[in-house]
Amino acid sequence: MSKRLPFSLAANYAFRELRGGIKGFRIFLACLFLGVAAIAAVGSISAAIEQGLRNDGRNLLGGDIALNLVHRKASDEQLNWLQDKGEISLVREMRTMGKQAVEGGKRTLIELRAVDDVYPLYGDVILEPNILLSDALAKTDKGWGTVLAPNLMRKLDLEVGDQIVVGNGHYEIRASLIKEPDLSTRAFTYGPTVMVSGESLEGTGLIQPGSMVRYDYRLALPIETDLKAFQETITTTFPEAGWRIRSSEKAAPRISQFIDVLGMYLTLIGLATLLVGGVGIANAVKSFMDSKVGVVATLKCLGASSRLIFQIYLIQILFLTLIGTITGLIAGASAPYIASAFAKDILGWEIAAQFYAEPLLLAAAFGFLTAFTFSIWSLSKAGKTSPARLFRDLTSPITGRPTPKAMLALTLSAILLALTAIAFASNPKIAGFFIVGAISTFAIYNCVGWLITKLTKFLPRATHPALRTAIANLHRPGAPTTSVILSMGLGLTVLVIVALLEGNVRQAVTQSLPEEAPGFYFIDIQPEQVEEFDALVKSTAGVNELRRVPMMRGRITAVNGTPPSELEIPSEIKWVFRSDRGLTWSAEMPKNTKLVDGNWWPEDYNGKPLVSLDQAVAEGLGLTIGDNLTINLLGRPVDVEIANLRKIDWGGLEINFVMVFSPGLMSKAPQTHIATVKALPEIEDALEIKVTDQFSNVSSIRVKEALEAATELLSHVALALSVIAVVALLAGTLVLGGAVAAGHRRRVYDSVVLKVLGASRRSLAATFFLEFGMLGLISAMVAVVIGGAASWAITVYILRLEFTLLTEVVLLTPLLALLATLVCGYAGTWSALRQRPAALLRNE
Repeated sequence: MSKRLPFSLAANYAFRELRGGIKGFRIFLACLFLGVAAIAAVGSISAAIEQGLRNDGRNLLGGDIALNLVHRKASDEQLNWLQDKGEISLVREMRTMGKQAVEGGKRTLIELRAVDDVYPLYGDVILEPNILLSDALAKTDKGWGTVLAPNLMRKLDLEVGDQIVVGNGHYEIRASLIKEPDLSTRAFTYGPTVMVSGESLEGTGLIQPGSMVRYDYRLALPIETDLKAFQETITTTFPEAGWRIRSSEKAAPRISQFIDVLGMYLTLIGLATLLVGGVGIANAVKSFMDSKVGVVATLKCLGASSRLIFQIYLIQILFLTLIGTITGLIAGASAPYIASAFAKDILGWEIAAQFYAEPLLLAAAFGFLTAFTFSIWSLSKAGKTSPARLFRDLTSPITGRPTPKAMLALTLSAILLALTAIAFASNPKIAGFFIVGAISTFAIYNCVGWLITKLTKFLPRATHPALRTAIANLHRPGAPTTSVILSMGLGLTVLVIVALLEGNVRQAVTQSLPEEAPGFYFIDIQPEQVEEFDALVKSTAGVNELRRVPMMRGRITAVNGTPPSELEIPSEIKWVFRSDRGLTWSAEMPKNTKLVDGNWWPEDYNGKPLVSLDQAVAEGLGLTIGDNLTINLLGRPVDVEIANLRKIDWGGLEINFVMVFSPGLMSKAPQTHIATVKALPEIEDALEIKVTDQFSNVSSIRVKEALEAATELLSHVALALSVIAVVALLAGTLVLGGAVAAGHRRRVYDSVVLKVLGASRRSLAATFFLEFGMLGLISAMVAVVIGGAASWAITVYILRLEFTLLTEVVLLTPLLALLATLVCGYAGTWSALRQRPAALLRNE
């Protein structure tokens, strides 16, 4: 029985060989660096944002606890209870119009915030000029004061000292509002802020029954208060209050959810980039081991065991993996510091730029597992090959199959890599789909490479020598066909997925606007103004259509008697339960309604309350006709029975509601009306002026401006996706370069033989161009199919958007692939074309 050599001997040989440099491992290091850096950066920035939210929670929320009600104030009993617990501040918010104080002057939608004397409980309001907020909002002989967002002052051509009209109130502008401490945690806003004193709000005439007013009560509690327990106490004490409760520990839950989801997707794309890099790692290791054929042969002849050879090169791989991982971690760890330089302008608060161990450890684990998984195959084969086989042809790649132990190690490593991705994902189900998709993609590209190798053998013999040789190169022994297709295809697949996702999300917001979409939404129309409003709009020349419905607010507090907190609610419909929703009632079935189950109630119906529910919500909750919902309507619980289900097209931008009620009880509740108007573009400004001048409480929302506001938010997401797409493209290019380099020695040998047989440099260049051009086009076509299918599934089933196969992506991908393969192929074969036969033949 042969004596097992010590591990130190393998380490000694490994580090001695590394003294000669890392020439064969540059692509290995680059691929590893890109993948680890991408995962570490995404994880670190997400952690920094979350920590920033926690650090600044009080300031961002404006209190330790925030209670939000819509349409109605808290009761005296509730206020007395809250005042006994700590200091309380009330902020009332509503959307309305801000106008120049001249007839027919400029106007725009604003976010009106009426604050009390103790606002803000935490944080600072920064004004320009630097005066106290109380002085800026106080009443003087010139009337009440106000402070405005700088962009609003620019939009309406206003300056400090001018007046702005809000409802029936005239306010003197005393400062520009540079910073609101609680701006970032507020819901999506359509207009810039106008801040006024709460005492002045009644004089505007905007507070009407049913007006869309949000009441935010902020509470400052003793520092030792357990906020989670306090929230539970509030819920227990006032179970029917119907308010939305937030604490400073989770000051911005929607932002946190958004960051979690975005972070998960970016991490998965980063992992995809690392897996693409894994192919580059495999190519680099294969190329390196092919270049060590002579060294391995010599060691085997001198008595080195397969185990020793495997250990020598495994140590080298792990050492270089350590270098690549550390450099990637350094780049990822520095990402929060770089992001903090510009994130405040986007987020509105300071992200906590510091060192975060967890995302870095996760990135390091991915890096080592990927490097080991993609290296083990070539390392094991090298040790298994016999010395005689190695000496017969030093230019041929190492062949054979890995040992059973190596196959077991490879399998376990791959499983551990998959489990790590699933275990640390915020949505394990989506991570699981990603793993299945990644495995399927690898299998497809390997099958495509195998098919091309087999099918090109049976093609008719080409008459052109360069084309004939190029086709022969696709199926000759040791051909890099599968390697190049896999390398280029994976990188392009990630790029196609990211590009199609970005394009479809952007199109859903900016380009899917139907041709007949309304130009305006008019909100907060009082019941006594309805007839006059309708007459004014219809009498305006150029108005094509007016639709108006009553609207109230309410929230679902139980489904078949079960509170939402005890239900399993699918993520795509959780928004229905987050806060009060817009509700309406109708005797007759609204225009363009698509019933999918049940029947509409008679127009003269006057029985128990019925509801028409969105089909998607019903399916998500497993509800059918006859099931019951409990709705908190202005603080009063109302039980309703599901009468029918509707399929709603939210993309049409028409007036749509998740729930439409039967007349009767609902028609008697305090309500306002909302209207949509379709008009010729040239009369929109005049119509807006006519309506808002005559009805000072009515606000107009221009659809175009609302979309622009949504697009601005989307642009930040698109930027993140674009950065990852560039990283994916760079990784794919590096991997392709590695695939070309893997067969470099063989290509030099082939070039010398062909030159001796009379081939010119020009004909050899044409051969290589045709070979790599065909491989690039094949890779691109497969990438478009796989990437298109994956992005379709994500867009339709996860993002719940309509999918469009964007022509520019489909056309650009093959061109990009062709260019990349030609450039990398030519760069990799340039030295082969320049090689003089004599020197190589003498060595042979």
